[in-house]
Amino acid sequence: MKSFKTMIATVALAMSPALAFAQTAAPPSAVANPAGPQIATSTAPAPAVVADAPRPAPIPTPIVPKPAALGQASANLPASNDPAPGALPQALPTPGIGLPDGRAHLQDQVTEVGQDAAWMHDVVLMPIITIITLFVLALLVWVVFRYRRAANPTPSRTSHNTWLEVFWTLAPVIILLVIAVPSIRLLAKQYSPPPADLTVKVIGNQWYWTYQYPDNGDFELVSNMLKEPGQAAAGQRARKDADGPRLLAVDERMVVPAGAVVKLIVTSADVIHSFAVPAFWTKMDAVPGRLNETWFKVDRPGVYYGQCSELCGARHAFMPIAVEVVSRPQFAAWVASKGGTMPGPRGAINPDATSPSSPATAGTSTAAAAPGSAPEAPSVGGVASDPTVNATVTAQPVAQGTTVNEGTQAQ
Repeated sequence: MKSFKTMIATVALAMSPALAFAQTAAPPSAVANPAGPQIATSTAPAPAVVADAPRPAPIPTPIVPKPAALGQASANLPASNDPAPGALPQALPTPGIGLPDGRAHLQDQVTEVGQDAAWMHDVVLMPIITIITLFVLALLVWVVFRYRRAANPTPSRTSHNTWLEVFWTLAPVIILLVIAVPSIRLLAKQYSPPPADLTVKVIGNQWYWTYQYPDNGDFELVSNMLKEPGQAAAGQRARKDADGPRLLAVDERMVVPAGAVVKLIVTSADVIHSFAVPAFWTKMDAVPGRLNETWFKVDRPGVYYGQCSELCGARHAFMPIAVEVVSRPQFAAWVASKGGTMPGPRGAINPDATSPSSPATAGTSTAAAAPGSAPEAPSVGGVASDPTVNATVTAQPVAQGTTVNEGTQAQ
């Protein structure tokens, strides 16, 4: 019995430090673990212990909105019916120029290639087609009435006429030559572009367009059709009269400077699309895995609309194109508002960009050529280091409107 009492006393003496520590330990915090069980604490006074230094309050981690995925609107962006802050005011479209107006004819052409094509259509093709059509119709009418059974009971058995066969052989050849000379000249001008001043990469998606500017910091725009005010969902930007006509207005326009030769690199991310702007006489298929090239040069500032011209899926009719042509200072300000940069005298660093840069798209700064300016920076790794070029930074994601791309495939 004495040995049992001695064993109990020894165990109690050994466990007394652990019991004291359990009484002085703080209970689990309900803030740190709100889902955890609440432990009732004893109201008895705890033994005096040395308190630890107070811990500073945790600093809340700021929530950084993730950039929107390609072709999708960011859920963290504020819902607004206006363009992004800092963007230039959008130009109003001119009625009858750059958009359909119900006429049964070509749109007014604003490019040299388009004007030549319109001249060929109006002066060469339409007169020839009209003359041939009327001539064949007259022959048919003459044959019907001249050689009908009542007027010609005994039909002719003529089977050969040398002059007639020579005529109907040479006449089509001459007509084709008349058409071939101006058409070959037009094709040569259309597919032999002059040196480019600006490169824009156009990517077709189901069902929206993406524009990349490798000459200006390689920033990217995602262009979606704007819905009508009664059709736009909550948080989506609706169309206004300043955006353009119904089914043609977009939240992000392709902006190019007036008087610049713009080279378009056209491709697709999913299926075959077609980039077409009738006022430019521009139409180029966007094929997945292939880079097609076309160009245009517009001297008249304004807004010009087009649409995808290839059946690309259920919403093929809802991926319009809007190109805004502005002056060179306005283009430089627009590029800066999108987080891009203007190339220096030596062009942009991106290998896909236009090289060399032309005065149409080069920066307006001439400090490098002014007397008394800083000397040229030395080359690094065999490549000349241009302060203007090296100032180019990676463009941050551009805040797009909250227009949702309906039918966007999961990334």
